[in-house]
Amino acid sequence: MSKRIEKIINEIVDEYAYSENLKRPWIIGFSGGKDSTVLLTLVWKALERVKKLPSPFQLKRPVYVVCNDTLVENPVISSYVDDVLGKIEVAAREQNLPFIVKKTAPLLEETFWVNVLGKGYPVPNNSFRWCTDKLKIRPTSNFLTEQVDKVGEAIVLLGTRYEESASRERSMKKHEIEGQRLSKHQTGVNTYVYAPIKELMLEEVWYIINKFDSPWGFDNSILFQIYADASADDYECPTVVVNKEHSSCGQSRFGCWTCTVVKKDKSMSALIENGKHWMKPLLDFRNSLVEERNIHENRMPERRDGRPAVREDETNWGPYWPEYRYRKLKELLLIQKEIQIERPHIHLITNQELIAIQVNWNRDLFFEKNVGDLYREIFDKDISTKSSKALNNTEKRILKEVCEDDLSYYHLIDNLIALQETKTLLVTKYGLHNDIERRIERFVNPKEYENK
Repeated sequence: MSKRIEKIINEIVDEYAYSENLKRPWIIGFSGGKDSTVLLTLVWKALERVKKLPSPFQLKRPVYVVCNDTLVENPVISSYVDDVLGKIEVAAREQNLPFIVKKTAPLLEETFWVNVLGKGYPVPNNSFRWCTDKLKIRPTSNFLTEQVDKVGEAIVLLGTRYEESASRERSMKKHEIEGQRLSKHQTGVNTYVYAPIKELMLEEVWYIINKFDSPWGFDNSILFQIYADASADDYECPTVVVNKEHSSCGQSRFGCWTCTVVKKDKSMSALIENGKHWMKPLLDFRNSLVEERNIHENRMPERRDGRPAVREDETNWGPYWPEYRYRKLKELLLIQKEIQIERPHIHLITNQELIAIQVNWNRDLFFEKNVGDLYREIFDKDISTKSSKALNNTEKRILKEVCEDDLSYYHLIDNLIALQETKTLLVTKYGLHNDIERRIERFVNPKEYENK
C-alpha cells in the first residue's frame, strides 16, 4: 500500500513540475470529505518535494483549493470544513506553499431558499432536479471560467475513484485518453481533468486518513468520527485498521441538509441517533418539504411564466402559493432560533436571502406579509428589507390622510413604491414596467385579475 501511495505522490510531482505548460493553474475541488481530503493530502506532500527541487523547478503554479458552499450544507460538515479551510490557509502561508483557498456560492437569486420560499419553486426531486445546476455547477464553473480567462487554460483535480460505483467508473473512463494523465473537461472550455487517486480503494483512502498526519495540522480523527457517526449501515464501512479505535469508518455521503432528491437522509438520521439530537428539527423540516411537495392545495394553477399548470385530474402543479412560502419561512426561522440558543453560529438562512425573498414576494404581488415583520416577531430585532426609497412612518401617515376617503389608493401607491424598492434592492430595473402594469391592472379589475 505504501508503494502505491508513493507512486501517486511521485506522479503528482512529475505532473506539477515537469509538464509542458507550467502556467496552467491547478484547481482542487475540495468538499472536506474523505476523497478530497486524501487528494489534497497527496498533492500537499508532492509540493513539499517540489519545493526541495533545484531551480528552475519552483512553486510558481498556483493551486486553488475550491470549496463550494451551497448555503444549505449539513451544518456538521459545514462547520468542519470552515475549520479545515482556516487551517489550510494558515499552513500554506507558513510553509510557503502555493495553495489558495477559495469558497464559491450560488448567486443570491439562485440560492435554495430564494427559489423555494421566494419564487415558489417546488423542492427538487428526480424529475425536477434544478438544485444541482444552480447551487453547485454554476458557482464552480464561474470560478473556473475566470481562471481560464486569465491564463488560457486550467487543470481541475478531482478526488473521484473507480471504486465509488460502476456508473462513475464508466463516466471517468469514457473521457480518458489512453496513455495520458489529463482528459478533457466535459463542459469547461480549455479545461482539463486530472484524477490522481482514481485507482485507490476505499480501504486505502481510510488508511491514508488514519495513518498520515494532516499536512495542514488538522486532526484527521475528527473526520473519521464524523463518518462513523453518520454511518447508518456498518457493513458498508470497510477500512484498514491501523489501531484498535479504527474498527469502523463509514462511507456516508454528505450533502445539503435540505436534500429532497433522496427518499431518506441516512447520514443525518444516523448523526441524530449517534448524539446530534439538535439536528432533529432539521430532519423533520426536510421531511415536511418532501411530504408537502405534491399537495395540490400548496401549488398554484399557473407556472411562473403564466402557462397553465393544472393536470387532467384538476390538481394544481405550479409554484407554491405565497401563503405556503410564508408558512414554511416562519417554520424555518423558528427552527433557527431554537438551534441558535446553544449554537449561535449556525444560520439556516442568510439576511441577504431574506431580503431577496421579500423582493420576490413583491414581484408576485404578495404584499399581505412582510419578511421584516416576521423576523422581528421571532427574533425581536430588525432586519432591513427596505431601501432608501421606501416610505418612512411619517410619509405613510401623510399618505393615509390624503387617501382617507378610499384607502385602497393608499395601498396601491404603497405597493407600487414597494415594487420600485424591489428593483433598487436588486440593483436592476428589468421588468419594472410590467410589474407596475400588473399591479395597476389588479387594482382596476380585481375580479378579472383573480379569474385569470
